[in-house]
Amino acid sequence: MRPDGIRVKGPDPMYSLMPYFLTRRYDAMNMVTLDIPVAPLHDYINAQRAKGVKLSHLALILAAYVRTAAEYPALNRFIGGNHKIYAHKDLSVAMVVIRPGRVGNTSSKLKFRPEDDIFTVQNKIDEAITASRNAEENNKLDKLMSVLLRVPLLAPVLTGILRFLDRHGLLPKAVCDVSPFHASLLITNLASIRTNHIYHHVYEFGTTSVAVAMGNLREVPRRTKGGIELERCIPLGVVMDERICSGHYFSKAFARLKEYLSTPTLLEGPPRYINPEI
Repeated sequence: MRPDGIRVKGPDPMYSLMPYFLTRRYDAMNMVTLDIPVAPLHDYINAQRAKGVKLSHLALILAAYVRTAAEYPALNRFIGGNHKIYAHKDLSVAMVVIRPGRVGNTSSKLKFRPEDDIFTVQNKIDEAITASRNAEENNKLDKLMSVLLRVPLLAPVLTGILRFLDRHGLLPKAVCDVSPFHASLLITNLASIRTNHIYHHVYEFGTTSVAVAMGNLREVPRRTKGGIELERCIPLGVVMDERICSGHYFSKAFARLKEYLSTPTLLEGPPRYINPEI
C-alpha cells in the first residue's frame, strides 16, 4: 500500500485502461488558460482590508481550488507507477517561495482540509512563507538536495533508487512529506516577478497531476450588448493529467472554480458541500 495514496476502485473502464496506453504523465498533458476577472477579487480584498484583514490573489485562488477539490475529488487523484489510479490521502499544494536577500528560492508544501475557508488558507500561506523566509537554516528539502550534491556519484545513484521506489509505491512517507513532486497541486505565482503566465509541466517523478501558473494581469475582450469591452483578468495557465478524469469533469470543476472567484464571499465559512468520495 502506498503511503501517499489510496487505490481508486471501480473507475470507468476507459480510464482504467488509459494509463496502460499513455504511460507517462507528460504524454497525457492537456493545457488550458483560465481568465479570472480581477474586479470581484479586488472589491473583496478591499472590503476585507477595511476590516483589517489582508488577503492575496494567491490565497483566493488556492481557497477556490480547495473548495472545488472538495466537490470534485477526482482533481486530487494521480496515476501510480503500476498504471493504477490513486486518490491522495491529503490535499497538499507545492509552491515556490522567494527568499529576499538570499541566493535561490525554496519550495514550501502546504496541507489543506476540505473545510478550510479563505481566512484559514491565507493564514497557512503566511505561516509557510514566514517560516521559509526567516529560517536561519535551509528547510528539509534544501538539506536533502545539498547532501545529494555533496558526495560524488551519490546524486545519480540515490535519485535512481528514489525513482525506482516511487514507481513501485515504496517511497518512505518521510520523503513524500517533504517532496514538492508529491502533491495534489503545483502552483506558481509568476505575477510576483512580473512575468506572464506559462504552462508548467507536470512532473513524471512524483504524484502531481495538476499545475497552475498565475501570470501578469491582462485585458481580455468580452462581447457585451454594447459591443466589445476589455476586462482585466488574472490568467491561469493550467496543465492537467487527462488520465485522472474526463475532460467534461475538468470543465465542470473549472467552471465551479470560476464561480467561487466571481463571488469570493462563497469562500467564507464552511463549504456548502463536500463530496463524500474525498
